[in-house]
Amino acid sequence: MTPLIEVENLTLQFRTDEGLITAVEDVSFTLMKGEVMGLVGESGSGKSVTAKALMHLNARNAVYAPGSRITLHTEAGPVDVLSLKTPRELNIVRGGAISMIFQEPMASFAPAITIGKQMVEQLQLHSDMTRAEAKALSIEMLDRVGISDTARRFGQYAFELSGGMRQRAMIAMALSTKPALLIADEPTTALDVTIQAQVIDLMKDLVDEFHMGIIFITHDLGVVAQTADKVNVMYLGRLIEEGPVRGVIRDPKHPYTQGLIAALPKLDDLDAPLTPVPGDIPSPLERPRGCVFNTRCAQIVGEACHRTMPPEIPVDESHQVACHIYREDRE
Repeated sequence: MTPLIEVENLTLQFRTDEGLITAVEDVSFTLMKGEVMGLVGESGSGKSVTAKALMHLNARNAVYAPGSRITLHTEAGPVDVLSLKTPRELNIVRGGAISMIFQEPMASFAPAITIGKQMVEQLQLHSDMTRAEAKALSIEMLDRVGISDTARRFGQYAFELSGGMRQRAMIAMALSTKPALLIADEPTTALDVTIQAQVIDLMKDLVDEFHMGIIFITHDLGVVAQTADKVNVMYLGRLIEEGPVRGVIRDPKHPYTQGLIAALPKLDDLDAPLTPVPGDIPSPLERPRGCVFNTRCAQIVGEACHRTMPPEIPVDESHQVACHIYREDRE
């Protein structure tokens, strides 16, 4: 398979009044063309910040470490994303080769411009379509994500739509440019299960039709199990486990991944109490030394957990975990 995007040693800090705050630390992964990757973890894990880095969308106070590298492979050749500066250069990764579905649909639409006009403008910016062609494609995409009476909705404003309908319109807008990479940040949060299934099926169809890569950010491991080929688990800015989705969900190795899966409701035992991961994720201002999960971990194996971040250890050729439990040389 051909690489679509490669992230190497991504470390990202934000410059604040309290000093530099680390949001993402030493994250590396590769997404292949036609592959769907799930990125999971609690709020504050760094998922959205990592995704925005792929489009150079983080705030101006973001500081990327010198060794950080993001390479997008396009038909015209590789693109060093973090070196892009001008609006013309950034068009490559902002709505061109990469599209993003954001968590909050109201923040993605201009309130004084109709949904249809925004979709048409985006298509004309990134293609040579006529206005009529762009309008026809926009209406088709609105229909494909399950919006009824699409011709009328096309002429409406975001505030005239329900929350779920705005979410679907945003998904249609992101998909209309047929990007090489789609970043979906909690795209099904505001949708009922019927529309959620419809959107997931649409994404799968687009992967098959256009060989599109997808990064699917979610808290919902059930959605990841339905959609993803592989899953990366993040905690406090670090990747702590990654591998094929079935392998990770059926046989999780990291205590945090095990906790996330144990917290899921059990359909075969509806009376069983839910088992949350104990404690809370620390503030980025109070990052623990050693393994970032050591303040909540019930499987501490020694002082190494409090002193050093564990290296990534292969479980097999495609499944890795960063945990001192699996170090053969641990104290």
